[in-house]
This record gives sequence, structure tokens and C-alpha cells, in this order.
Amino acid sequence: MTRLGQALAGVLICLSGMVRADGEPAGEFDYYVMSLSWTPTWCALEGDDRDSPQCEAGQGFGFTLHGLWPQYEDGWPSYCPTTMRAPSRGMTGGMADIMGTSGLAWHQWRKHGVCTGLEARDYFALSRLAYESVTRPELLRRVDEDLRVAAAVIEAAFLEVNPQLEADMLTVTCRANRIQEVRICLTRDLEPRACGADVIRDCTSPDALFSPMR
Repeated sequence: MTRLGQALAGVLICLSGMVRADGEPAGEFDYYVMSLSWTPTWCALEGDDRDSPQCEAGQGFGFTLHGLWPQYEDGWPSYCPTTMRAPSRGMTGGMADIMGTSGLAWHQWRKHGVCTGLEARDYFALSRLAYESVTRPELLRRVDEDLRVAAAVIEAAFLEVNPQLEADMLTVTCRANRIQEVRICLTRDLEPRACGADVIRDCTSPDALFSPMR
């Protein structure tokens, strides 16, 4: 085999290993990350282009549940093999009130829910319990104009109304210099816990855009 052939073979082996990186055993993980997405940011960057009903004026969506993600102390599983039955349209549609769309609920089950080892109905019930266990700051829902803020401002708002949380239990992310998500770390029993080093990475922008609800 030529050197080029050997190099290509090595690349293919590496790529095949990357493909197999997904599909870890279901139910084997350490804790959950609950991701709360700020709807105005998602709509500005993606939702408006999709004509998502979540982005229509007056819908009242602020921080929606992006997902409840099984997490290792370092890294995370995804697309785990499962014998569990896929959720019905009724199940995914029943999550739209806190997730924005049934399509997101389906995607979250397919990528993350299958790794919990739970039935789809139980995964969605647990996701709702996690969402309801954290208070979303009413102050942020009342913002009526674009603000430029540091991630620490959003974090402080969550800590003020959630005395059970500490600073190392949540992180605030940005995308395109906009406040994107608040991610909160929970035990498998949904108790707050410290985030792993690969999760606790706050947005470093001093002036990220925080847009008001529509």
C-alpha cells in the first residue's frame, strides 16, 4: 500500500471510531444537564427562518426547555441503542407548552432521552418535573427593550429566585453574542449539584444581547 493509501486508511479508521462514539449503553450516566433556551434568541437565529409557531407574537415563550441531557462527569452519551418504543405524537405534542414545539420534543427523545433508560412517557414526565423545579425569573420576562449584559447578570437573576442553586450549579451560554441558554446541573433525582468542568463554561462576552419577549 502506498503512503497515500495508508494515510487514507488511517483517516477512515478514525472516522469509523467517531461514528461509534455515539450509541453508548442506555442508563449509564452520572447526572443531568437541564438546558433552558431563551426563545427570542432562538427565534432570531433559527426559528424565524423556519416560520416556527413558537416565534409568533403573543405566544408568551421566554425560557423554554431545550432538553434534559444525561451527562458523564466528563462528556455525554447520545443516540444510545434502545428497545423502548418511540413517543407518540400525543406525547411530543404534550410537551410543546414548555418546549415550544413537538418537533423539539421528538428530537430530544431521539438524541438524549434514549440514553436515560426510561420509557418515553417517563422521560417527558421527568423533563417536566425538572423544568418545574426551577423558577424562571419574572424580571427577565418583563424586559421590554434590547439589553446588553454580561452572562453574570442572567446568572444572578436565576440565583436570586432559586435559593437552592449555587453559582457552580449553572452556566449561561451565548451564541452570536446573544444570551442563548441557562444550563442547570441536576442529580439523577433532580437535586441541584455542581456542574462538571466541561459544562461550567459561562459566556465571556461583557455585552451579549438579551432581547425582550415578543
